[in-house]
Amino acid sequence: MLNLSNYQCIIFDLDGTILDSTQVWAKVDMDFLGKRGIPVTKEYMQEIKTHTFESGSIYTKQKYNLPESTDEIMKEWYEAALEAYTDKVILKPYVKEFIEKMHNNGLKIVSATSSDRALFEPCLRRNGIYGFFDAFTQTNEVMRGKKFPDVYIKAAGKAGYDIKDCIVFEDVLSAAMGAKSGGFTVVAVYDEASSDDWDLICDVADYNIKNYSELMR
Repeated sequence: MLNLSNYQCIIFDLDGTILDSTQVWAKVDMDFLGKRGIPVTKEYMQEIKTHTFESGSIYTKQKYNLPESTDEIMKEWYEAALEAYTDKVILKPYVKEFIEKMHNNGLKIVSATSSDRALFEPCLRRNGIYGFFDAFTQTNEVMRGKKFPDVYIKAAGKAGYDIKDCIVFEDVLSAAMGAKSGGFTVVAVYDEASSDDWDLICDVADYNIKNYSELMR
């Protein structure tokens, strides 16, 4: 049974883990490819989740041999996502209550995300949890993406704690594997967009939850 009193710091992924936003990104990706007559595959949708805007645009351009520049691809994605993050994206159920409780219990709260700060910051502010975070870490601050532990190690460093004192919450299989490869304890968080991988994510992670209410008991 998960006992969070054994840890000093929680490292949260954002999209799909605490933000109910993966369907926003799915629509952005599907609209982007659909306008170009490119079929949307499960392989692409799983892979693109682990990328930043920059690395994702490079991957997409190379994979589909697109004529657009990476800057043009990023601009199209950003504009499509900005409105949703500013006005529409909400938290997953019981996220605010859970994060506030952990903050009040003295745990450091930090992020490890592939998202862009200009998107997630107004979303976290609007949903009332921005102030509970002690630091934010993005994958563009490290050399490698979430298939590797770099961003989680960076986040732990910002919090001022060793890996053994931190616990990572993730919803994507490759990201959970990346955190585990760095020696982190991992909690798998269910998200509909990764439902096909749920059993595999649970096998990789140390703990799993389908709803944050499970941690409020």
